[in-house]
Amino acid sequence: MTNKTSKIIYWASTGLISLLMLMSAGMYFLNYETVSETFVQLGYPTYIIYPLAVAKILGLVAIWTNKSNTLKEWAYAGFFFDFILAFAAHFYAGDGQYLVPIIATVLLLMSYTFGKKILKDA
Repeated sequence: MTNKTSKIIYWASTGLISLLMLMSAGMYFLNYETVSETFVQLGYPTYIIYPLAVAKILGLVAIWTNKSNTLKEWAYAGFFFDFILAFAAHFYAGDGQYLVPIIATVLLLMSYTFGKKILKDA
């Protein structure tokens, strides 16, 4: 696979993950009542909604700025755990909403893997 193809895959997957995280954080801030109902149905406490929204935004900042490799690794790890927990919660709740976390996990793994490949090839 060429470096150009790797860059396209990296930027596309990172862009889609970013849109997903921004939309999610925006929903958490702007549509708190609906989100809190969903959190209760999934068995999560509602007091984590705002901190989770802030963490999602900070994770994106860490990934996009490349200021610290450690922070970037932690951001990817945080998103990974967020998606896995979202999948498990939706799966066990039986609400059928577990496809988005699966897609998000695949996109995240693509972003992480191809980001590493681009840095290695540079």
